[in-house]
Amino acid sequence: MSLELIDSHTHLESFDKRGETEAVLARARAAGVTQVVTIGTSTEDWARYRGLAERHAGAVHYTVGLHPCSVDERWSEELAELEVFWQGTGARPVALGECGLDRFHLPKNDPERAARIFGWQRAAFAAQLLVAERLRCPLVVHSRGAFRECVEMIDASGVSWERVVFHCFTEGPAEMAELQRRGGRGSFTGVLTYKNAGAVREALVAQGVERLMLETDAPYLTPEPHRGKPNEPALMRHTAEAAAAALGLELAELAARTTRGAREFFGL
Repeated sequence: MSLELIDSHTHLESFDKRGETEAVLARARAAGVTQVVTIGTSTEDWARYRGLAERHAGAVHYTVGLHPCSVDERWSEELAELEVFWQGTGARPVALGECGLDRFHLPKNDPERAARIFGWQRAAFAAQLLVAERLRCPLVVHSRGAFRECVEMIDASGVSWERVVFHCFTEGPAEMAELQRRGGRGSFTGVLTYKNAGAVREALVAQGVERLMLETDAPYLTPEPHRGKPNEPALMRHTAEAAAAALGLELAELAARTTRGAREFFGL
């Protein structure tokens, strides 16, 4: 069966550093993944991804953003470079992100330092929300252990929820209802294939296919049956098959509708 899928959230940096980008993209094409969106996390990968998007025009798209786990006391200096990527004649980002809040990776045994870092995260996220509102661009949100705070900050920012995706959605149907009520959406990874991810599959069903996007988050979150090995865009099909099964759809229909949705969201 010939399918066309879009990996709406991947990280090509590690592959590119090892000179593996061409092979990774070739394997993706052979598996029906015709386009990928490689996601910026810090100033260290933004220019690299712009270069990849220019060399692989139409197949690789990119975003720029400051991931909460990349935030330190210098966050404002790094964000000063952000809007430059929407200017000039080079390939432009298709979204801002990933940005947001992450409690999971905060220091466990140093509450004072954890609070300081989380304060930086909130400030950096607020600043990026202002940029997203000014640019009126799509926004890719990272939320781990901080769903409520992320929602409240987006509510307060004025950013249109129609342009917001919570990537790697691992909350349950109640949180999905919060996104749906506002007009936002969730994107799902290989976690869908894990046996203990019942609540995530319930959230997928609650959202339905109309606003659904799929991603690998490669090289992380490898789907079954390859769990334990490095992930890459070519493995998207396993997540698509799990999503189709959960929604009671034929794989071809699921692929067509999620591909159309990703194109519309990112303007591809």
